[in-house]
Amino acid sequence: METLPGQLWERITDGFLRAAPPVVGSAGLAVIVLVAVVLTVPRRSWRIFGLFVTVVHELGHAAAALLTLQRVTGITLRLDHSGTTTSLGRRGWRAAFTTFWGYPVPAVVGALLLWSTAHGWAPAALSIGAVILAAALVLIRNGQGVLILGGSAAASLGLVWFGGAAAGYACLVLGIALLVGACRDWVKVVRVHRRRRELASSDAHLLRLSTRIPSPVWLGMFALVIGAAVALSFTPLALMAGGSSS
Repeated sequence: METLPGQLWERITDGFLRAAPPVVGSAGLAVIVLVAVVLTVPRRSWRIFGLFVTVVHELGHAAAALLTLQRVTGITLRLDHSGTTTSLGRRGWRAAFTTFWGYPVPAVVGALLLWSTAHGWAPAALSIGAVILAAALVLIRNGQGVLILGGSAAASLGLVWFGGAAAGYACLVLGIALLVGACRDWVKVVRVHRRRRELASSDAHLLRLSTRIPSPVWLGMFALVIGAAVALSFTPLALMAGGSSS
């Protein structure tokens, strides 16, 4: 008899087979958007889902560090939605590049999920996400981080295990929720700069210190990438919403 880990791995690898994209129609898309908003807008649900947005944020820093040939030595996640990614390597532009790719990454991932879903690769997106989250556990350096990332990995593996035909709908909800979450976090960091509180937690402030480029420029660049991801997401959403009328 095949073991549970073996069955799970089979579900993960099966996800890389292309599936028919979901056709949700306008009414179905409205429901999906509503679910995503319920995850991200109310304070109580944001306290939970916002932790996942923080996970994606910190993994964005880690990915940028690896792309610039730095060594990621650890990730710390906290229940107050803060986090830290530590890397070693050459500084200069590499450090700035790594610091930049935090706030925009949830929006970029959200857009990629929507495009994957529209083209039949939602199961593959869920499988890749589950593997990345599970593998990232080796980088966690605190107990709260184990809880947060472990919970995210378990939820992701659950979607792979139970998703099946619903994988596309799960990706749609997750993608839209990440886009909303990225916008919400951007507003939060702008408020930090306006009130001058907790500036040390702002990537824009850290970029100002390391590059001498003013924080508003970095905040604007964050907004540019997030806005582009949101704009690009309308095409796959329109494709799936209009498919039912054909």
